[in-house]
Amino acid sequence: MKLIVEKRSSRASDLSILFVSLFSVLVALIILGLIILSLKKNPIEAYIELVSWPFGTVAGVVQTLIAMMPLLFTSLGLLIAFKMKLWNIGAEGQFYMGAFAATWGALFVFDHISNPWLMVPLLMILGMGSGAGWAAISGLMRAYLGVNEILSTLMLNYIAIHWVDYLVYGPWKGAQSHNFPITATFPKAAILPQYGANGLNLGIFFALITSIFVYYLLKWTRLGYEIEIAGDNIRAAEYSGINVKRTIVIVMAISGAISGLGGMMEMSGVLFRLQPNFSPGYGYTAIIIAWLARLNPFIAIIVSFFFGGLLVGTQQIQLFLQIPFSLINVFQGLVLFALLSGEIFLRYRIKVVRT
Repeated sequence: MKLIVEKRSSRASDLSILFVSLFSVLVALIILGLIILSLKKNPIEAYIELVSWPFGTVAGVVQTLIAMMPLLFTSLGLLIAFKMKLWNIGAEGQFYMGAFAATWGALFVFDHISNPWLMVPLLMILGMGSGAGWAAISGLMRAYLGVNEILSTLMLNYIAIHWVDYLVYGPWKGAQSHNFPITATFPKAAILPQYGANGLNLGIFFALITSIFVYYLLKWTRLGYEIEIAGDNIRAAEYSGINVKRTIVIVMAISGAISGLGGMMEMSGVLFRLQPNFSPGYGYTAIIIAWLARLNPFIAIIVSFFFGGLLVGTQQIQLFLQIPFSLINVFQGLVLFALLSGEIFLRYRIKVVRT
């Protein structure tokens, strides 16, 4: 008797895909529970604390929505590239560059503008342009030099992060920062309208509108058609007359623009000043969100909300149960590993053959 692995002739059903996604999260939670148990903590108590505050209280839900915004922006940017099988791992760097550009505009370029209806759109353009340009570097290298975009986007992440560190520790350190590595606070005109005392801001609406835009782009535009064809078979796309190299650059630029917009929204809506390590890895978490959402921009809203709640909830268990915050990274890694493992069963079937 022997085992034979063969490729499935038909695409997996939506129900199978949903089952694999949910099973991946369940497996990750079980393993995480065992890790928590090894720390001599009660995993049931930890799970209750993990979900009760972010999803069960008004203030917690607001904090979850705030954490959801950068996750949604970056995951939307990534899923556009992933649709074309462009493995953009650089959302974190593009997010940072959007934040950098917004800070530059708010503090040094448009600081004389007192009208927020003029200032905010200008900062959005800067954030999107910076993220787009950063991602387009990898797009150009992939299209015309054959450089693997996984490597180039990953390396550009480090450059963007250390560039921001250089600025906030050096020339952009605020005069009133008491020697902390932070910039001056944004002027009032550069701050998004806030709703209530918990920090919810206009960025949540921009995030939802971006989801609709991404859906429209992929479903109803010529570029979306080209993305789908090239993602399925790049040679078929070339034979059908699609300029694949140009499409690669455009798709990477749009992908980066959306992540850059997320960085701008984080600065103008939440933090109001640039500082080191302002992202807990939103761009990397977005990779998992995009795959859990199966590259669907509307499902990405739900998954981003879930992961935003996990970020908020993990802060609670760190505070009350003394469980390390780094466990959220462990959980994300477990989900990704389980997802990749599940993909094997969606794409292949295992047959037992008697010999």
